[in-house]
Amino acid sequence: MSTHVVIMAGGVGSRFWPLSTPQFPKQFIDILGCGRSLIQLTVDRFQGLCPMSNFWVVTNENYVGTVHEQLPDIPEGHILAEPAARNTAPCIAWACRMIKEEDAQANIVVTPSDAVVMNTQEFQRVIKESLDFTASRQCIVTIGIKPNRPETGYGYVCMKGCDTDGVAPVLEFKEKPDLETAQEYLKAGNYLWNAGIFVWNVKTVLGALECYKPVLSEQIDTMVRTGNVKEIFPTCEKISIDFAVMEPASHDSLVYTHPADFGWSDLGNWSSLHEKLAHDAQGNGSVGNVSFYECDNCVVHASGLKRVVLQGLDGYIVSEKDGQLLVCRRSEEQRIREFSSAK
Repeated sequence: MSTHVVIMAGGVGSRFWPLSTPQFPKQFIDILGCGRSLIQLTVDRFQGLCPMSNFWVVTNENYVGTVHEQLPDIPEGHILAEPAARNTAPCIAWACRMIKEEDAQANIVVTPSDAVVMNTQEFQRVIKESLDFTASRQCIVTIGIKPNRPETGYGYVCMKGCDTDGVAPVLEFKEKPDLETAQEYLKAGNYLWNAGIFVWNVKTVLGALECYKPVLSEQIDTMVRTGNVKEIFPTCEKISIDFAVMEPASHDSLVYTHPADFGWSDLGNWSSLHEKLAHDAQGNGSVGNVSFYECDNCVVHASGLKRVVLQGLDGYIVSEKDGQLLVCRRSEEQRIREFSSAK
């Protein structure tokens, strides 16, 4: 059974403005300053698990050229251009239905394009074990991240028992909690962060879609058979794969989780970037030629500038891209979308 990898790359990453813009979103940017964009790093961590001919990218039609440029070895027909944003269920359904056309026995990994994984070797071990599990079973495996803090920004997976050494049944999915609930989850020991990485075989996922979302399943089937993406895809229900498949399938005992600890972050905001960057003694993290004087706990991304000198800042975000500059308190980063639209 061959492995295929589906990369979801349609987001606009508005919380990383001005670094990320709708014209050039964060998945195509070298956010970590390592010489590789987030989508390139996503492909890199699967090397040895899947040939380039078995990679698929689902993205907005405006980003197809950028995907070609950054991932030239992915077959042109494997870059699926969404004419409208319809959330993750239609995106995943389309990719998996296309895979069925080429390989009706495929084993599939679905992953976001904008997460960070620090320990690639451990990531590959977890993915291999999950693929082995789904190869011979009609079930779904979601990768659950072992929490190290009471995080309120992630959804959670509640697994049966606290055995963190292998695949375990999922009891239910939980939405992003408040702090008190997150603390209870951490103490309980059987709650994991939902990484949005899924493993299944093609028969299982298409069967689940047909069962739980028959209208969407029929739309995607018709779209693939006729090639009429422009007209059909925008009419698909706008729904996440979690609501469409994962939650109802968990009630039917079809969903399992593989607990993991491989240095994962969804890199959804500046705070998560600060966490992944190397820090100086005062807790400052930066990308670019940045000098700090009397600064504490700042995160700076200014790789496009020759030199940046900062003095006297405590807990600030500083970012520059294409002539746009953001200087913002880290405690106010939830307002960045507001700032980005200011005239």
